[in-house]
Amino acid sequence: MQIKADTIPNVTTVVNANCPDLSDQKDGPNLQTILVEELSQAVDSNSQTTVGVATRIASEVERMCHKSPRIQTSGEIYSWQLILGRNRLHKCLSYYRLGAKQGRIELHSNLTAMIYRYVAPSQSQLGFQGRKNLIDDFLQEFYAGSIAAFRREYELPKFQPRTQLELAEYMAFTENYAKRRITLPNGTSQQLIVLRIQAFVKRQPAETSVDIEQAVEVSKGDYDQQSGWSASTMQQVRSQIMTETVDPSEGLLRDRIIKELLDYLESQGQSDCVNYLVLKLQDYAAPDIDELLKLTPRERDYLQQRFKYHVDKFARASHWKLVHQWLGADLDQKLGMSSQQWQEFLNQLSPQHRELLQLKKGNKFDEEIAKDLKWSLKQVQKQWMDLLELAWKYRNWDGQKLPGKKSQIRSLKDVSKVRSISDNSHLPLAVSS
Repeated sequence: MQIKADTIPNVTTVVNANCPDLSDQKDGPNLQTILVEELSQAVDSNSQTTVGVATRIASEVERMCHKSPRIQTSGEIYSWQLILGRNRLHKCLSYYRLGAKQGRIELHSNLTAMIYRYVAPSQSQLGFQGRKNLIDDFLQEFYAGSIAAFRREYELPKFQPRTQLELAEYMAFTENYAKRRITLPNGTSQQLIVLRIQAFVKRQPAETSVDIEQAVEVSKGDYDQQSGWSASTMQQVRSQIMTETVDPSEGLLRDRIIKELLDYLESQGQSDCVNYLVLKLQDYAAPDIDELLKLTPRERDYLQQRFKYHVDKFARASHWKLVHQWLGADLDQKLGMSSQQWQEFLNQLSPQHRELLQLKKGNKFDEEIAKDLKWSLKQVQKQWMDLLELAWKYRNWDGQKLPGKKSQIRSLKDVSKVRSISDNSHLPLAVSS
């Protein structure tokens, strides 16, 4: 069954129906005691650090519940505290189990997925690499703001994560900080990180990308000696500066991707992934989704893993062309690479893989390609997925050495040996786990 916006029940109703009435349990354990005990069991430690982390989570949850009119009038304040507290604890533990390196990758990927479509206005000529660089610059600034907010809110002016648990706490805080809803003057609300990226983009100098190859081919009669630009290029720049209309095609393409992804998930028998995606697109918080879909933490982890797996297949196999078009990384755009990256990428391909690339450029069907290359249909699809993954590596790492590796990516065989980094951006629908 697919969840629709008009059929989603009020979350408070769900909580009332499924949680015991704990609002009067004044003699029971308080939230801090429960979280300290559960966190200590999870990390097999009852250190001062563990107590501090659990105490801060409890303090934040109590503040949230106190400020929420809906929770205050629900009659289930204690129930909400337990739900939100355990959700925050689960998020912290998920980063803790990932470890420092993979946790940073996960956080960076989640935040990137939230802001990707806001990075560049539609009239700008930024490709994938340009957006990626802008995102990296913005997130460095955002991380600095997040640690400052952490210190301010918990009154820890000298706080610096020194243990794996403290680092996990900070990363979980940063993700939740990014998702905070800010009420706007018109009565609507928006996520904090979205407002920050919109302000960040406005501060960037206006630029117009000029095709260098086109500039080289400019005839002398069409060249402005004083400015160094061709007359046609100058006119293009003037038009770019004067025109502020929004191109609706970007929004239409995103809507099409969402529709195609929903249809794809349905065709794969993944109705629970469909429900998860619909709720995420409507900005439902994780605890609300858990209650609506009646998920335990373990079930949610499994659902998120399946969801990411199917999104990856969607982006690299069945609908790769549509997704790469949305990313500004289609074949006619050198798969989002610079000219130097593209040449290095081509140099690593075998003659057959270069031929595969040319046949794909010619919009040939996979069945025709299989016949031309004397491959099976399954081989064509597998080799193309590997080739796209190699392209992702070159685009993300500039064809240089891999982080933590001494050797370069030398062939398609190496792709399977290297875990993809920051690939949540395959499908930038602002859907993060």
